[in-house]
Amino acid sequence: MKQKKYYIIDFDSTFTQVEALDELVRISLKDNPKKEAVYKKIEDLTNKAMSGTMSFSESLAARVKLLEADRTHLKKLVTHLKKKVSRSFSRNASFFKKHADDVLIVSGGFKEFITPVVKKFHIKKENIYANTFVFDAAGKIIGYDDQNPLSKEGGKVILIRDLNLQGDLYGIGDGYSDFQLRESGLIKKFFAYTENISRKSVTAKADHVTPSFDEFLYINKLPGAISYPKNRILCLVMGTLPEKELQPFIQEGFTLVHEKDADEKAFHQAGMLILAAGAVIDPKKIKKASRLKAIGIFGKEKPVVPLPLCTEMGIVVFGHARSNLQVAQHMIGFINKGAIGNSYNFPKLRLPAVKNTHRIIHIHRNLPGAIAEINLLLAKHGINISAQFLMTNAIIGYAIIDIDKNYDRQLLKELKKTGHTIKTRVLY
Repeated sequence: MKQKKYYIIDFDSTFTQVEALDELVRISLKDNPKKEAVYKKIEDLTNKAMSGTMSFSESLAARVKLLEADRTHLKKLVTHLKKKVSRSFSRNASFFKKHADDVLIVSGGFKEFITPVVKKFHIKKENIYANTFVFDAAGKIIGYDDQNPLSKEGGKVILIRDLNLQGDLYGIGDGYSDFQLRESGLIKKFFAYTENISRKSVTAKADHVTPSFDEFLYINKLPGAISYPKNRILCLVMGTLPEKELQPFIQEGFTLVHEKDADEKAFHQAGMLILAAGAVIDPKKIKKASRLKAIGIFGKEKPVVPLPLCTEMGIVVFGHARSNLQVAQHMIGFINKGAIGNSYNFPKLRLPAVKNTHRIIHIHRNLPGAIAEINLLLAKHGINISAQFLMTNAIIGYAIIDIDKNYDRQLLKELKKTGHTIKTRVLY
């Protein structure tokens, strides 16, 4: 009999991008002249607890004392936190709806702000385990329920042991208290979540470091909003560029490596090349870069890029935009939805966004019979095509096929083997 799986997910700096108590004190002490000193003290207490250098119960008690908050501040905090849900959790909302019985939020934070934030993700109220505040008659926070196991050192271990869940448990979090579940032997695997913050004391002990929830779903063969985690697409930066011009790639979750820090393998593993003014690119290296999908040319001084070779290899080249940020957006648009309308070397094709389908990109040699073979294969697998787009130039054909999400994964393997294929990938 197949084991039931449970997903134990932390809240602060995991489900959300921020530490809620840190944000609450910023709201409650907004007009306090000593606010900066208090902010710093609370952040230090948070970091000590999360890295394991201070007991959680000591840290929590000290932080709550500094809050000076009431119910009106909590209401403002909830509004703020709803806008701060981690990007990869937001785009995978359908996972939580489908696995409502299997997902538990287990946090040293407080139900008063956690419950209203996770509610829209269909996480059951009874599956939210967290602390609770104590208020006075005027609604001011004066403490918390110190009998709750989650207020104590090792509280997550105590709670999960008491729940006695029958099945395989997987823990996802950014802090030491999350790792303690793995250390106790109560969970099968611990995933250190680093989309928002990375703590060496935690990542060093994790079964797996996951920079996004997409990565977690991909590793565990669970359905996700995108077919391949962006953190696995390596962007190699050649030459010097200001950090602000690279920020769009960082925000999208791609992994950036600068040429000065890269070894020979980085070029072979790169999914995108970002070329600054004066960067030198060796055609021999491009020939070996089997994973390379796109090249972006930044700056006015254009590096020499072998366009015919790139076209033959199915590599899309972008440049000649009004700004470097626009080149970045063109590259991201290609990775996200297959857009090639602003490329140097591919046919001009502008694409509509679609929902509830998988989008397949197929780059092939522009020879007779290529599309016929693809369509025969789709028919063989009984695939319902929602939309199909094709543009060609003298060398290649660029096909976009939007299909129903329910299909045999064998289709993708067979698609890569069709006669004239150069490259193919699923976008989402």
